[in-house]
Amino acid sequence: MAVKKLQNFVGGKYQSPTSDKTSDVINPSTAEVYAHAPVSSAKDVDAAYQVAAKAFETWGQTTPSERQLALFRIADALEARAEEAADVESENTGKPRTTLVDYEIGPSVDQIRFFAGAARNLEGRATAEYMADHTSSIRREPIGVIGQVTPWNYPLNMAVWKFAPAIAAGNTIVLKPSDTTPASTLLLAEIASEFLPEGVFNVVTGDRDTGRAMVENQIPQMVSITGSVRAGMEVAKSAATDLKRVHLELGGKAPVIVFADANFEQAAAGIVAAGFFNAGQDCTAATRLLVQESGYDDFMAALLAEVKLNAKVGMPNEPDILFGPLNNAGQLERVQGFVDRLPDHARIETGGAKIAGSGYFMEPTVLSGFKQTDEHIQDEIFGPVLTVQKFSDDAQALKWANDVRYGLASSVWTTNHTRAMRFAKYLDFGAVWINTHIPLVAEMPHGGFKHSGYGKDLSHYGFEDYTRLKHVMHYIGD
Repeated sequence: MAVKKLQNFVGGKYQSPTSDKTSDVINPSTAEVYAHAPVSSAKDVDAAYQVAAKAFETWGQTTPSERQLALFRIADALEARAEEAADVESENTGKPRTTLVDYEIGPSVDQIRFFAGAARNLEGRATAEYMADHTSSIRREPIGVIGQVTPWNYPLNMAVWKFAPAIAAGNTIVLKPSDTTPASTLLLAEIASEFLPEGVFNVVTGDRDTGRAMVENQIPQMVSITGSVRAGMEVAKSAATDLKRVHLELGGKAPVIVFADANFEQAAAGIVAAGFFNAGQDCTAATRLLVQESGYDDFMAALLAEVKLNAKVGMPNEPDILFGPLNNAGQLERVQGFVDRLPDHARIETGGAKIAGSGYFMEPTVLSGFKQTDEHIQDEIFGPVLTVQKFSDDAQALKWANDVRYGLASSVWTTNHTRAMRFAKYLDFGAVWINTHIPLVAEMPHGGFKHSGYGKDLSHYGFEDYTRLKHVMHYIGD
């Protein structure tokens, strides 16, 4: 198979960067190089920002209806090319090809349409007099040029979460995808370019140095990143030097609290799906289980049976698989390291090993017997690994659930409505699911607390993050 040569997408067309440096793009299912992507320099990043700044002069003045129409057309075009997008994303990531259209491309189309609708629903406070003879009103305006960085776990979907609200609000963007998964983001920009003026949606590829240049550049008024805590902290520090706005969606360590009164079969099925989907490479993944002692044995039996029955791993085109490989060799090594460093008081219930052969595949793994201070409980593993702890009562479950530095997502499995509502109040996480885990809808915000970052994706709240407020006061006296 011929190795593809990828290019940046700037000013409405593919362009070669000034730097000749490239990186290998590897199919994680085969561990083979299938493309070379540019490693863009600071000069290339600046050139893209210059193009975006020029485009903002006109795009920022468009009406909401114009922006809405462009986004509706982009959504329609992506939907029409869903099979092509799924093919690219499957090669890009190793995800199961059979589920990509329904579980990632379809929701991405829906999210673009949501932000198209939101474009015509931005409002300030009603015009009124708050001081005698003075009328005040609020203008909500686009911020300007936005720098955006997306991760490798959901390349196309995360690009949608970034570009759609920013462009709907009247901003222009320069987006850098992960160096391991640039292909689907470039395709998305190509699709969008048919309906947007040149320079509104730009994509540059590259490594950490490219990402650093994205943040350090003086042109963008805001930077938005979905990535690791380490990357988020670096972005926040760098952006502070010229007071850029920062939007951070970082890691997670979601507690999954299973009470003895829960429906164990339902819980096991939901947790296995939400824990192993995308090989556990999800900030909200249901991978940190807290199980009530009085129901522990029965639940574990249901969980392990569900893993054996439905947590199937394989090549992207195999039927009935739940997940594929990890994204890259380094991530596989990192996840395997957690298993290799298992403390003496913990045990492997099932799995725990790399699957022989090419690609970065790992067995669905369940580990148990942990103490709250173990790294497996405190640190994000980001792989197909579930950890299980045994708790005694509500107080201990709540304490352990909140006793991590992350605050992105959580779930409670119980038939006791009062307990569920109480935990929803006291869990220190941006999302609380009850008797389910991981469903997302465009209308509801996604984002966390503590080391999981700040700012929201999706919803009208996420849309408003890409705007600024201006007070206009008019003297109306004689």
